[in-house]
Amino acid sequence: MERSQSNKLYEEAKVYLPGGVNSPVRAFRSVNGSPIFFKKGKGSHTWDEDENEYIDFCGSWGPLILGHAHDGVLNKVSEVMKNGTSFGAPSRYETKLAQLIVDNHRHLEKVRFVNSGTEAVMSAIRLARGFTKRNKVLKFEGCYHGHVDSLMVKAGSGLATLGTSTSAGIPEAYIGETLVLPLNDKAAVEALFEKEGQNIACIVIEPIPANNGLLLQDKEFLLFLRVICTRYGSLLFFDEVISGFRVGFEGASGLYGIKPDIMSFGKIIGGGFPVGAYGASSEIMDCVSPDGPVYQAGTLSGNPVAMAAGIAQLEECLKPNFYQELEEKTARFVRIVQDYVDVKGYPFHMFHVGSIFWLSFSNKNRVQSSDEVNPKSSELFRVFFDELLNQGIYIGPSSYEVGFVSQAHSAEDLNIAAEAIKSALDTTYAG
Repeated sequence: MERSQSNKLYEEAKVYLPGGVNSPVRAFRSVNGSPIFFKKGKGSHTWDEDENEYIDFCGSWGPLILGHAHDGVLNKVSEVMKNGTSFGAPSRYETKLAQLIVDNHRHLEKVRFVNSGTEAVMSAIRLARGFTKRNKVLKFEGCYHGHVDSLMVKAGSGLATLGTSTSAGIPEAYIGETLVLPLNDKAAVEALFEKEGQNIACIVIEPIPANNGLLLQDKEFLLFLRVICTRYGSLLFFDEVISGFRVGFEGASGLYGIKPDIMSFGKIIGGGFPVGAYGASSEIMDCVSPDGPVYQAGTLSGNPVAMAAGIAQLEECLKPNFYQELEEKTARFVRIVQDYVDVKGYPFHMFHVGSIFWLSFSNKNRVQSSDEVNPKSSELFRVFFDELLNQGIYIGPSSYEVGFVSQAHSAEDLNIAAEAIKSALDTTYAG
């Protein structure tokens, strides 16, 4: 596969950007070669600067649930952009998108738009502390909540890839307010709350942890967290930046039938444009300025371009059988690969929930905590990733990252990708 243009662009980028990238996992440090520079995407396909074509399962890390450059989204954005891109003042599109979300999500009464998932989580943590008048936060190993200072402890995503659990530049005092426990350990949560329960503002969790592999939790564990938060007056915070509007319109809270107190969402609500949101009941959200004492602001928050894209995308997601059809074709795709793996006896399992999937280099049929991830996964993934690239299949360049099926993926796309995965596994395990 020709990579000369991408390689050239990467060398130029390194002169002006740290590591030549604007987000660490893009740097290809856990795979071979230099990062690929993309120039075009349409539907389920992308093209790089060397004119290589790929079936894409990264989808800008999940928000492109309709695929790249969806005509409905582009048309709506073009219509709105003719009248301006940002006012730093209210527009009708903020209210329309908020209404679209709240009216179709039983656990939300008000939302506040921000510019990223990280910003949504940061703001929601501040809100939880302000509402409860408590300082401590409980998070879980392997759950990633963006690059928020106090939550960069035993996180997943790029941190897992880089083999570190925190970041330089974060004072120990910040970390001291964060309590960390392993996932799926009710006894540890019970013991911690007996000791610190009156000081814990919230439990924050990815209800579908998808940044350190796909660490699917039992519904029973999530229900337990709901009960213990209620018992101690702490808030249950579902970080649904990945799972929200992806496994269903109501995300994991709807899938499991559990009502969290606060939720955060990411770029899927903006059709791939820079946007995020956090939401809760009116009682909790009324603590946010200007109604309440918890300050949070942003010049580009609720900008009409991102709001218009979000309206166009979520209206598609609300159409009958949208999520059912997406889940069915993802399940079929996974089944084709897994049936082959089972016959071959490879130590490999393909997990999925809704339209999210994860390629696990282990024979375990359930992985629920970060310490259960095969430590040799990265070595195997490096070979596997190269093989997929050479066959025109693009997934995130890390064994810890999940993949996404979009509405745009056809049956032919998924059949081609399944065959490519089989072939890549043959090569990987032949070594």
